[in-house]
Amino acid sequence: MVVTRPRSVVRLLAVCAGYFMVILDVTIINVAVPVVGRELSASLTEIQWITDGYTLAFAGLLLTGGALGDRLGNRRIFCTGVVVFTAASAGCGLAQHTGTLVAARLLEGVGAALIVPGSLALLQQAYPSPAERSRAFGLWGAMAGIAASAGPLLGGVLVTTVGWRWVFFINLPIGCACLLLTLRHVTPSPRHAGRSLDWPAQGAIFATVALLTAVLNEAGRRGWADPLILVGAGLCVLAAALFVLREHLARTPALPLRLLRSRALSGAAVIGLLFNFAFYGMIFTASLYFQQHRGLSALRTGLALFPAVAMTMFASVLSGRLARRTGHRPLVLSGMLLAAAGLAGWAAAGTDPGYPLLVAPMMAAGFGTSFALTGSTTTVMTAAPEGFSGTASALFNTTRQVGSAAGVALGGSLLVTTADFTVGLRTSMAIGALAYLAAAALALACIPPKETHRSITG
Repeated sequence: MVVTRPRSVVRLLAVCAGYFMVILDVTIINVAVPVVGRELSASLTEIQWITDGYTLAFAGLLLTGGALGDRLGNRRIFCTGVVVFTAASAGCGLAQHTGTLVAARLLEGVGAALIVPGSLALLQQAYPSPAERSRAFGLWGAMAGIAASAGPLLGGVLVTTVGWRWVFFINLPIGCACLLLTLRHVTPSPRHAGRSLDWPAQGAIFATVALLTAVLNEAGRRGWADPLILVGAGLCVLAAALFVLREHLARTPALPLRLLRSRALSGAAVIGLLFNFAFYGMIFTASLYFQQHRGLSALRTGLALFPAVAMTMFASVLSGRLARRTGHRPLVLSGMLLAAAGLAGWAAAGTDPGYPLLVAPMMAAGFGTSFALTGSTTTVMTAAPEGFSGTASALFNTTRQVGSAAGVALGGSLLVTTADFTVGLRTSMAIGALAYLAAAALALACIPPKETHRSITG
């Protein structure tokens, strides 16, 4: 077992508490946004921005957070992120207008971008043994599962009892406890002060993510043929191309392109994008379906989603334990196939299925996604060369958050553009199933077998 000493337990809890807070904020908001939209008179597009504004800043700045952690020390950047995130959560809870709330959510995303790369890098630093590290990453993934499962239900309880503002205020005690425990029990991280930050590349990747999110969000309202959407899509491609060019020419790139030559690292990063796209797209559209189409309250919606996200609690721990015997490839592969079957089942369930017919598909998607998370995380971090753990973590989590933003944005666009709400929902589920199948194919090709899994060097 990884955590046998009390200090080790506290260290693990301190690091995972920050990640827990970040993931809780992703899922707890889903049952709250319809209520927020009504109270603040927000349109569906503005509701998407309340969700995706956070994800945009989170995904766009993750590489910056990882690079800052490698350069200045991961513990320092992690703690800075906790402070920013906690203060921004207070701002969200106090917001009186949609614009203020979106701005505070953007600031929350900045804090999250500093927290997440540091959390994985600190675990990598604390548990150098591959077996211990795999178990620690399994517990890290389980923390995400607990947050994901608690989010919709806790959000429903808070919205129903004390109001939607408490879905943000709940972060304040968690953030304060996380900061205190980290400063007292986590060892300071080494610095690589000679590694300068590649600000042009950071700007290019942020522009890429921002433009992608904006295009997907606004396409539902304006239509895919709208000139502004076409221009935005072209600028997104241009920003991505400029990022690649800059990284090719830079002396100290934000993301050394040689890292992407590792099939394991780059393949696992794309797998993360695909399963986040499918899972968070499902959670967002299902939440709107239960509240707007079926008329459920926020609390009953949280209860309806609970079986899907509750499975994530067990899947990460189980995969962390099984990985020592099977390796990660079969776990990622089987998880993606199970999740694909789940969303395909929802898409095939008909226009107005009874709730019991939706439970198994949601549970399969939740279990399969989390079952694959530990293996893909360990694959990325094991493939990272020494001194680049923060960058590798940032790459993995950037692709995952881009997937989340795209899944939410595309799901919302489909609900708006299709004449029948349920047709848009089922189309979204079918696309998610295809994403899971693509992730399964990548796992077969890119996740190394147990006996040949090695780290890249140089």
